[in-house]
Amino acid sequence: MKYLKISNWGYSAQRIFIICAFSIIPLALLFTFAYLPVINMFKYSFTDWNGYSKRFDYVGIENYTRIFSDPEYFKVFIVSLYYFVATFVQMGLALYFATILSFKIRGKNFFKGILFFPYLLNGVAIGFIFLFFFKPDGTLDTLMQAVGLGQYTQLWLGNPNIINVSLAGASVWRYMGFNFIIFLGAISSIQKDVYEASDIDGANRWQQFRHIILPSITRILQLNLILAISGAISAFDIPYIMTDGSNGSETFVIQTVHLAFKYGKLGLASAMAVVLLFIVILVTLVQRVTMKGEE
Repeated sequence: MKYLKISNWGYSAQRIFIICAFSIIPLALLFTFAYLPVINMFKYSFTDWNGYSKRFDYVGIENYTRIFSDPEYFKVFIVSLYYFVATFVQMGLALYFATILSFKIRGKNFFKGILFFPYLLNGVAIGFIFLFFFKPDGTLDTLMQAVGLGQYTQLWLGNPNIINVSLAGASVWRYMGFNFIIFLGAISSIQKDVYEASDIDGANRWQQFRHIILPSITRILQLNLILAISGAISAFDIPYIMTDGSNGSETFVIQTVHLAFKYGKLGLASAMAVVLLFIVILVTLVQRVTMKGEE
């Protein structure tokens, strides 16, 4: 009996040792490349560090005050509204196509591939595609002239009044396929017996959508809406590639990158990164509270 106790204790000790031995390196890498930079980011957000000097002064919450009080920095939140509104357009189109292609339609697998394909492309490639699309006498201008709307052509990326609309439209084209697949998966999970019963009752497609599909995917809609908030404020790759934030198209993340690496205001850029981090955390908490409330 004593031998068994010693043997069991030796196995438990070996198991704990092996777990710790295999975990210490990943945990060390995680702390070094994830948590430590975040800790330093919080520290630098209270300073005026320029990114390369060994000395810096602590300025308290001055950086955070400038973000929300100075119009030069606060205007990026207004730019984010364009992407937030575009998200509703994107979700509406994705839900529309997902609903149509959930029914029996000839060639629906082909159309599924077409709708999802833009999401598989790299953001840099999409940026260059839409640079040619929006340039003067480019694809869009040529199409408008072909249908007799040539008098309405403009500098789509040169006019500050419409540049964010153009960039938001490119984002709709890229990310609609992702929402389309999510909605299609949720709609496909609805049992066919429900549709058959509604057909017997004489329900048309609109009534099936309103009373069957929409209530069944409410949670997915809420999830995508919450993710849209964080996605709108963190838009980066397409506007950065296409305009580099010029003509009033500077987003929150682009401004953060410019402040850190172009103007040497790493302290202020760190404060903006902290604000973005808290916005994402807040959105995640709202999502979890909403999901628990429904359960």
